[in-house]
Amino acid sequence: MNSATVRNLLVRGMLAGLGAGVLALIVAYFLGEPSVDSAIGFEESHAAGHVHEVELVSRSLQSTAGLATGVLIYGVAFGGIAALAFCFALGRVGRFSPRATALLLSGCALLTVYVVPFLKYPANPPAVGDHGTIAKRTTLYFLMMVLGVLLAVAATILGKRLAPRLGTWHATVAAVAAFALVIGLAYAFLPAINEVPADFPAAVLWRFRVSAVAMQITLWGGFGLVFGELAERLLNPRPATVTAGRPVAAPH
Repeated sequence: MNSATVRNLLVRGMLAGLGAGVLALIVAYFLGEPSVDSAIGFEESHAAGHVHEVELVSRSLQSTAGLATGVLIYGVAFGGIAALAFCFALGRVGRFSPRATALLLSGCALLTVYVVPFLKYPANPPAVGDHGTIAKRTTLYFLMMVLGVLLAVAATILGKRLAPRLGTWHATVAAVAAFALVIGLAYAFLPAINEVPADFPAAVLWRFRVSAVAMQITLWGGFGLVFGELAERLLNPRPATVTAGRPVAAPH
């Protein structure tokens, strides 16, 4: 794959990430923000009588412009990274079309970048978590994220090496089983963190975590569909048809 194609795919990946980010923003605003407001209300009710810190950024700005900026930048950044990963994976993970490769890559990204760390260290709303352990929790979360990505790459390599001897199906099962085993060991040995207050509303926590998962599914699912279509049109353009003796591009 030449540099011009990689550049075009990178641009398309970032645009697809931006489009998927818009969809994820809608989900985050309508599903996630009500839970955040409820959690903030819980936190403020338990801080009665204490001196309140002055807000540098208002809550209304956080839930609109702040949320949009964070989600869209996240979408563009990961869209670009995923596009580069697509350039490497195309043709190396199987005889898949660009569209199918993009969807497969998006599913793997959702699993390794989000689901794997989420199952060990799930997202929490405001009022949940000790301020003194922020650095520790962040480090452990990113450790699980990196571990998930590296193990997914290792499982892919393992599956390809086992395929000639075991066949594609059995090699895939063995690679997935090895991935799950090592992830399970990581879950068992890494420290658990449970800082949810005993009186924190369980329904608020549940809704917040469901909205977080829904946002990520929307982001990566939307990216896979949009980028897959863009990559397919770039790498496998439809041939021109001939009408009245003149070549005419086939309609998309």
